[in-house]
Amino acid sequence: MEDVFTPGNIIVFVIVSIGLVVGVRRALAGLMRGQSCCSDGATARRHRGPAAADVDESRYPFEVELSIAGMSCQGCAATVADALNSVPGTWATADLATKTAHIHSKEPIDISAYEAAVRDAGYRVLRP
Repeated sequence: MEDVFTPGNIIVFVIVSIGLVVGVRRALAGLMRGQSCCSDGATARRHRGPAAADVDESRYPFEVELSIAGMSCQGCAATVADALNSVPGTWATADLATKTAHIHSKEPIDISAYEAAVRDAGYRVLRP
């Protein structure tokens, strides 16, 4: 029994305990105050780009669907859509269930511009 209470084990126990307490507090705060995993402690999202003003599909001849990593709540999906909509000539939606973003564009698709927008919002595009 004496081998269990070594200084190394005690340090590991303290670190794990602190992580558990922080995680539980964050989860409870989200449930009690309606915060999402991507809130900044209030109810604001991390990224807020302009919403697409033109949502007529006939005006967007180009489209692509991208797989997005890191979305875990509806707030995340909205953040990804906002980030993609900040690219000029783009109308995008993000689907949490399928972890994808559907992008309509008035210009030929520039994957690198969309990847940069998603990365700047804190997520990542998965390549097939």
